[in-house]
Amino acid sequence: MSNLGKRTRTISEGVDRTKLYPLHEAVKMVKERAKAKFDETIEIAINLGLDPRHADQTVRGVVALPSGTGRKVRVAVFAKGDKAEQAKKAGADIVGAEELVNEVMGGKIDFDRCIATPDMMPLVGRLGKVLGPRNMMPNPKVGTVTNDVAEAIKASKGGSVEFRVEKAGIIQAGVGKASFDEAAILANVKAFADAVIKAKPAGSKGSYVKRVALSSTMGPGVHVDPATLR
Repeated sequence: MSNLGKRTRTISEGVDRTKLYPLHEAVKMVKERAKAKFDETIEIAINLGLDPRHADQTVRGVVALPSGTGRKVRVAVFAKGDKAEQAKKAGADIVGAEELVNEVMGGKIDFDRCIATPDMMPLVGRLGKVLGPRNMMPNPKVGTVTNDVAEAIKASKGGSVEFRVEKAGIIQAGVGKASFDEAAILANVKAFADAVIKAKPAGSKGSYVKRVALSSTMGPGVHVDPATLR
């Protein structure tokens, strides 16, 4: 057996794939099994009982994780004039207007989140095919189309996480780092799950949260009892 195979078997020991674990126990198990040489991301996957192909069954939102994300977020801001200066002072990594739109159109995406002032949206709208599939398109619903660029930058860098349901009815996100203590991870998971639950669309019928799993970047998935999320 290869070293990778042995490692996978070792970190998977004690994880019953058929069992639903209470959230606090799942967090402990995932953290204990994050043995990589880098600080692994703690990830959550939530299967929802809906079909996002229907307009009344889409789920999208943003949540501020109380313990932060543990990762450095590069923020780009599409703005001009005074708003561009405000963005620079607030710590934006990249600020621009037409030239930045052209760079992104050309495939240069050197940022993790982007914000736009409302007056820039006619230009930024051209980037839908580039930024949309990456879930990076500025959107007023999640606070990334705004004139208050300083507050949006602060939220993006301070632990604000966007979420959107994918075609298969799954929402996935990073909710911290393995180096966080269990209480910090637990607080983040609860905040994230609460935001997803509150975003339940009108078209959702029957069971909304069907399955939940936690894992680290290189670790096994641990199934969580949805009833323990709150």
